[in-house]
Amino acid sequence: MDIDRIYDSFARQGMMTTLQARIETVAEGAVTLSAPITPATSQQQGFGHAALTFALGDTAAGYAALSVIPEGSEVVTSEIKIHLLSPAIGDRLIARGRVVKPGRRLVVVTAEVFALRDGAEKQVALLTGTMVPVPLG
Repeated sequence: MDIDRIYDSFARQGMMTTLQARIETVAEGAVTLSAPITPATSQQQGFGHAALTFALGDTAAGYAALSVIPEGSEVVTSEIKIHLLSPAIGDRLIARGRVVKPGRRLVVVTAEVFALRDGAEKQVALLTGTMVPVPLG
């Protein structure tokens, strides 16, 4: 696995830059991202917006998939489902993406998203989905 490939691809993500997201950890088949909950990414009650939760979870799952596919390919989301479990109350969201089943044509993934508040994590979402490897170029 080429960790630089993950970091280089992530650096080109305009959405993640806008959300002030960062990579926390990278391992084969698993990527953790985080982003602050700010006034710009919160909803009317001050909780982290579901769009932030979805974007972070989808991206963590996508990079987990990228970590297990061959060089010369990227991944795109084919489908992903989100279960919102609890309001995203806290200072930061943490998304842990992982590969459930790698494949040449489809990579099944999951992501768990947690809100970090006063040093404690509370799960706010569970995503499950499918990533499709696509050749670069």
